[in-house]
Amino acid sequence: MSATTRSPGRQALSHPDFARYAYGRFAATLAWQMIDVVLGYQVWVLTRQEEYLALIGLAQFLPFVVLLIPGGQIADRFDRRLIIALAYGLELLAAIALLAFTLFDRGEVLWLFVIAALLGVARSFWAPAGQAMVPNLVPKELLSGAISMNTLMFTISTITGPAIAGLTLMIGIDWSYGITVALLIGAIFMIFRVKPVLAKSTAEWHWRDVLGGFVFVWHKKPVLGAISLDLFAVLFGGVVALLPAYADKVLGVGPVALGLMRAAPGVGAAMVALWLGMRPIQRHAGSWMFGGVAIFGLGMIAVGLSTSLWLTLAVLVVSGAGDMISVFVRGMLVQLETPDSIRGRVSAVNSMFIGASNELGGFRAGMQAAWMGIVPSMIWGGVCTLIVVGSYLRLFPQLRKLDRFPEPAQG
Repeated sequence: MSATTRSPGRQALSHPDFARYAYGRFAATLAWQMIDVVLGYQVWVLTRQEEYLALIGLAQFLPFVVLLIPGGQIADRFDRRLIIALAYGLELLAAIALLAFTLFDRGEVLWLFVIAALLGVARSFWAPAGQAMVPNLVPKELLSGAISMNTLMFTISTITGPAIAGLTLMIGIDWSYGITVALLIGAIFMIFRVKPVLAKSTAEWHWRDVLGGFVFVWHKKPVLGAISLDLFAVLFGGVVALLPAYADKVLGVGPVALGLMRAAPGVGAAMVALWLGMRPIQRHAGSWMFGGVAIFGLGMIAVGLSTSLWLTLAVLVVSGAGDMISVFVRGMLVQLETPDSIRGRVSAVNSMFIGASNELGGFRAGMQAAWMGIVPSMIWGGVCTLIVVGSYLRLFPQLRKLDRFPEPAQG
């Protein structure tokens, strides 16, 4: 098959440095997904309290949000490859600590919160550097293919990671953490094989530069609308943190079913990402994004109303597909609108919005479930997501009317 007949995603993978980065990121994300499932399950087994499911997400979010903006500044001034490798190394230490906690049968849940915070510190550095590095590894004409392939591999890891976690939990939590240790070692090895990626920001550093990402996003209304829409949609609609309690109390199923439920959104996302890798969105980008978020919100309502495992799995697959559409549009806008000299700081802002939606969304869901119940919390969140979509259609007409993606920014 000639290069001209291959999909843009496969053409991007033909570049060795991008391939090494993508495979290393895949291994690290697989480990991250497994840790997320196993850590939540372990906290639930030790406490049986929804509040603790909320707090474990908050423990990751607080150091993440504090260090993320400095992390973006560092990504604009130093070797992005080295930053990612060191951050993965910190996650490796956290995984080893989780394994040791489990092997020595430690019952003090407080230690799990400390380790969760360490994971948040690591993520605050690899998230902006990783997002900013993709355009440095492929020609600009293959950027959409690289983003699609990167997203596809990410979503495959969100399928296989929870599924593997659910299966290994049947053997023991220590087996799950042991696999994550091996995956992170492999990820670090792959990232170190990527060529150094030095950002183009060479000007003298000033404190005001730290806020450069916020200023840039504020003036790019379609970008602001895209990343903040995702923030509020997942903040209100995210139910992932509740799944251990939902599986136990509502559906009455075990860890394997929990792993399947955690993997189900990734299945839908992977199918859409594969399709986008072959046929990226070319027209009506804004409409596609709003439609995807609306599907996600409707899905969360349906999950709350479901009492069947198979119906829940089917709805989560569809919800993941809708979410992936919005992820693709947001990723394209952020990468294409941002010059390389500021891409790390803008990626940090984007990661902050994503992190806030995931971790704070989990905190919101857990605390609300403890107050009003698991099912009402899920339904309320889905309804609020649909309200956000309706509000944003009026607040961000530039995003609603967005047709074609812009040309890549220079500089």
